[in-house]
Amino acid sequence: MIQSGPVTPPHITDLPIRALTVDDLHYCADLSEDRGWLREDHKWGLLLAAGHGYGVDAPDGRGLAAACVVTRYGSASAGPELAAIGMVLVADRYARQGLGRALMAHVCDDVLKGLPLTLHATPFGRPLYEELGFEVTGRTEMLMGAFRPEDTPADHGAVRVRPAVAEDIPRILHLDAEVFGADRTHMITRLPAFADRLVVAEDPSGDGTLTGYAAAWPNMHTHVIGPLIAHDTETARALVTALALTTDRPLRTDVDVRHEELLAWLKGRGLESVAFNAVMTRSIPALPGDWTRRWAPLTVAAG
Repeated sequence: MIQSGPVTPPHITDLPIRALTVDDLHYCADLSEDRGWLREDHKWGLLLAAGHGYGVDAPDGRGLAAACVVTRYGSASAGPELAAIGMVLVADRYARQGLGRALMAHVCDDVLKGLPLTLHATPFGRPLYEELGFEVTGRTEMLMGAFRPEDTPADHGAVRVRPAVAEDIPRILHLDAEVFGADRTHMITRLPAFADRLVVAEDPSGDGTLTGYAAAWPNMHTHVIGPLIAHDTETARALVTALALTTDRPLRTDVDVRHEELLAWLKGRGLESVAFNAVMTRSIPALPGDWTRRWAPLTVAAG
């Protein structure tokens, strides 16, 4: 009789990587909580619906061992032009075993091979991404706090801000594609249902041209302001003020550090610096579009 020895379980990096669906939302939120992040169920729901999730099932049967999401942008005719990677997470009990690297390598080199990539990196994650070929091309500052209105209502001059209506969506899409540098219709058209408030700024000429738009969406105990697209600083301030005055929650936003004037104004209104993230790209020297009108992303997980 031939006796076989004990079966050696596969190494964690050899486990299969599978596509995630909205049915995995609870497991994704559990993974966030496991790493000390907020659960962010609402944001996970958007990312899994508008993007593509990839993950590894935990060999102990307790949810996911690792996960990430990819959001692709580009026209339907020309194909994807850019992909954003976010929510890269490894369960604490499987950390420091190469699983995060294996997942990222699969997504970058197999799933998204040849496609320009971007992501927001914390100082902890940046070394791994640099080893995978990403380079730092920008930086954002995360601000959070209770918004304090100005004692004397600000005179925003000719800036007119109002709640968005259904008829604004085509114009929002046109402006967003122009500023972002790629079509993200599948993400922006979900904003009316995803966000609690969506506002637009109009050109004072009355011709219906939009000079900016912004959304505030719920994330646990805060409202996140993003995306924030605006013609200039005054328009950005007007959009933020309009959103801030409709909520009692603390605000959070992630602002491109090159927008120094807006950052100073936000800090003067009660928001405090929480963290800095590096904007990184691969196979592209910088993000497309017009950074001077792009103030804050919808979420750092999707650009």
